[in-house]
Amino acid sequence: MTGQLVFDPLLPWSAIAVLGGLSALGVMLALWRGLRGWPLRFFAGVVLVAALAQPSFQEEDRAPLSDIVLMVVDKSASQRLAGRLQTTEDAAATLAARLEARPNTEVRRIEVGDGDGDTGTQLMTALSAAMAEEPRGRIAGVFVLSDGRLHDLDRAPNLPAPMQLLLTGREQDWDRRLVVSNAPAFAILGEPVTLTLRIDDDGAAPRAVQAPLEIEIDGGEAQSFTIPVGEDVELPIELPHGGLNVIRFSTPEAAGELTDRNNAALVQINGVRDRLRVLLVSGEPHAGGRTWRNLLKSDSSVDLVHFTILRPPEKQDGVPVSELSLIAFPTRELFLEKIDDFDLIIFDRYKRRGILPSIYLDNVRNYVETGGAVLVAAGPDFASADSIYRSPLADILPAEPTARIIDEGFRPKVTDLGQRHPVTAGLAGAETWGRWLRQVEVEPGDGEVLMSGVDDKPLLILDRVGEGRVALLASDQAWLWSRGYEGGGPQLDLLRRLAHWMMKEPDLEEEALWAEASGQSMRIIRRTLEDSVGTVTITKPDGTTEEVSLSEVSPGRFEALYEGPEIGLYRLAEGDEMAVIGLGPAAPKEFEQTIASGDALEPAVNALRGGVLRLEDGLPSIRAVAVGRPAAGRGWIGITPREAYQTMDVRQIPLLPAWLTLLLASAFIIGAWLREGRR
Repeated sequence: MTGQLVFDPLLPWSAIAVLGGLSALGVMLALWRGLRGWPLRFFAGVVLVAALAQPSFQEEDRAPLSDIVLMVVDKSASQRLAGRLQTTEDAAATLAARLEARPNTEVRRIEVGDGDGDTGTQLMTALSAAMAEEPRGRIAGVFVLSDGRLHDLDRAPNLPAPMQLLLTGREQDWDRRLVVSNAPAFAILGEPVTLTLRIDDDGAAPRAVQAPLEIEIDGGEAQSFTIPVGEDVELPIELPHGGLNVIRFSTPEAAGELTDRNNAALVQINGVRDRLRVLLVSGEPHAGGRTWRNLLKSDSSVDLVHFTILRPPEKQDGVPVSELSLIAFPTRELFLEKIDDFDLIIFDRYKRRGILPSIYLDNVRNYVETGGAVLVAAGPDFASADSIYRSPLADILPAEPTARIIDEGFRPKVTDLGQRHPVTAGLAGAETWGRWLRQVEVEPGDGEVLMSGVDDKPLLILDRVGEGRVALLASDQAWLWSRGYEGGGPQLDLLRRLAHWMMKEPDLEEEALWAEASGQSMRIIRRTLEDSVGTVTITKPDGTTEEVSLSEVSPGRFEALYEGPEIGLYRLAEGDEMAVIGLGPAAPKEFEQTIASGDALEPAVNALRGGVLRLEDGLPSIRAVAVGRPAAGRGWIGITPREAYQTMDVRQIPLLPAWLTLLLASAFIIGAWLREGRR
């Protein structure tokens, strides 16, 4: 039980001060006039002013509260190295027993594991959350059992008691890590891209001048190099293909190092073409002659060379050649010497007129077989005796003309196969497409018919020849869609997809397997022209495999969601299709620095006069220290007893009851009056 004097004023303190001042002035005036009762006036004023302050004696019944010690136990991934976790558990159990054996002391244990995603160790976040649930006036100390590698130091709370760091790990620990410090997200095909990487040895590492480096692209065979340790190395790499390229850098685990989890790094770079070179060969002029030109010129990444026939040889109008063109078109250079520089050649209503000799067209055939692409937009010329089918190109074209031209309106339709092919899959509004007015009848060969026209006759046929690709559009009426005839149609989407498929854009491959990563999850996607697919075999970073079944989400597209159990490189295989993908960084944030160190927490610990002690030197003893005194020393750490309490009952006894105030004030006033009345 404790007691103290308290005041419960009837008026604001400012008003009481004014009344007290007026009372003092009255006493001073009485003294100045020589009135003998001025002392009694003074005591009367004191009694009245004191009564307004209403003093009381307050007694409290208090129950003492225990001190709380917060023990933060780091159980993150880096703590599972080299026996650190067992050391931490043993130390935490011993410390908790010692603290609980002290009188009036409680322990709150806070375990911190791996957070969601690659967030690292969130020690201070967990400590702040724990402090929010405890009264600050009872916290006597904070013990942190960790390797000191945390990633949220900026969230350190304002502590009312000392913080102690009990450091795991050993002074002789060392680790080798590989870091890629500069890697672009995109790179141009055919041009080297420079990556900057570095191999560092941390801790008590043995002296090493060089270290081996292995590089794998898309899970292929590793290439080995030797690079200096502790220096930035610039490495030029040329991407092998368009789309996503997964590059893995690694250095083998060295004897004695803590872990190999930071010995590798994954880099994912999208390969893009710098410029797409297209040769457009226009034959007989027609209403849609500018369709292809406008389409290709609208794409800033396309370099277009347009070869057009202004006057065929049979036309004799007497106009000098010098008035028709400024320079002769370099046909030999284009079709013999520079043909391999083009990604796509388009023949738009072109027929043989002796302008391009057979040797040129034979070279076009060779160009396709060695990896080039040719697209034929056919009109009546394709059905004539001068058709380019009656040339060396017949060996590569996917359909043969029957010489029949169908001049009637029809609505283009996507075939069942076309519903599955990425060139025509998902083209919107097929029911409202406008009609085309002419079609060349053809007999398809080994190609794939994606669209049909009159009486389901082939309209769009694609084929692969050797390493190249060919396509035949058996109509010259696609321009009607761009003009909005009868509502038009997806002319731009269709022709753009067609051109990009011809140029082997990865997004338009009809047989493909890939995955899209989101954190530790991946969406596995298999596109095929078949009705079904087998299971996907997933090879995990540790070498084990798992089978995953896919479900069809749209014609020709099968998908599955897969949760990767660990961070690293995953290999996917289904039939002849293979893919690789990296989930998360190969070296997570938790393993960027693995050598135990108190450098990060030391400023916060020193500010509260705590200490950083290594558990390998032995478990420190615990002492009670006063506020503001050093809370750590050689072999000991301290807590600050808070002497907190809970008030159980409060009693107040007025020092000036009303009757006593009235009696005293009246006595002093009457006494002053009687004394001053005697002369």
